[in-house]
Amino acid sequence: MHPVLFHIGAVLIPAYGAAAALGVLLALALALRTARVAGLNPSQVWNLCIVALFAALLGSRLLLIAANWTALRIHPQWLLGLAMIHHPLVAAVGALVGAVAAAIYAWRFKLPPWATADALAAPLALGLAFEQLGALLAGSGYGTETTVRWAVTYQHPLAERWSGTPLGVPLHPVQLYAVLAFLALSISLLVWLPRRRQQGDLAGLFLLGAGVAVFITEFWRDAEGRGSALGGALDGPQIAAVLMVVVGGLALLERSRKAEGAGSPPFRQKPNRRSFDSTRSG
Repeated sequence: MHPVLFHIGAVLIPAYGAAAALGVLLALALALRTARVAGLNPSQVWNLCIVALFAALLGSRLLLIAANWTALRIHPQWLLGLAMIHHPLVAAVGALVGAVAAAIYAWRFKLPPWATADALAAPLALGLAFEQLGALLAGSGYGTETTVRWAVTYQHPLAERWSGTPLGVPLHPVQLYAVLAFLALSISLLVWLPRRRQQGDLAGLFLLGAGVAVFITEFWRDAEGRGSALGGALDGPQIAAVLMVVVGGLALLERSRKAEGAGSPPFRQKPNRRSFDSTRSG
């Protein structure tokens, strides 16, 4: 595959970073649309996404600096190469920090939490799809060795240097499996958003769908650096996936019980015209 998308003089443009950046831009554009459908102020949802994005990047980079501090003190120029490192733990920490920042922003500006989570579900799944597309190009999170006809074989030395990808070995394109799963999830959530029965439905469905996608695709990923539990039966991302499924299921049950207890009819969100009008006038 192609860990380097192209060169600008001596500067390398990594395929992973380019694909992830494109995914972020598309997710932000989609969030403006889903915010309107969910009855939220699109400008506030945009700001929330920007805050969460920068917090996630900052948290993941600080973790890499802390983990490699001894080497960086001796070779400070290696700091420029940290952007090329991709690891499940780094991604998990970045996602957690971003989620906390988003929750704080939503609380500070009094955004309805369940409606906000619903609006972000489809864009987040879309962003994950493009992140995995970048991983496929770069060789990050590579699959297990296989003989299937659609196997991918990496030859570029930077794939090995940046991600530890074995060269010249046919591998499962597990990143592509994840791309298809997250794209399907994003489309499904986007279609379901205007038809949801109550706030929080899409947030729960996103956690369920993403958890199932991660759990299944991990069976075709190489186990290097992903941790293990239960005697190797599960790896670290699969444990996180199980938690996502449990939390998503509990969220759906809790929202359903509240709706039944209140005796409310199926939820239909009406657009917040006042906030939209003020956004246009501004």
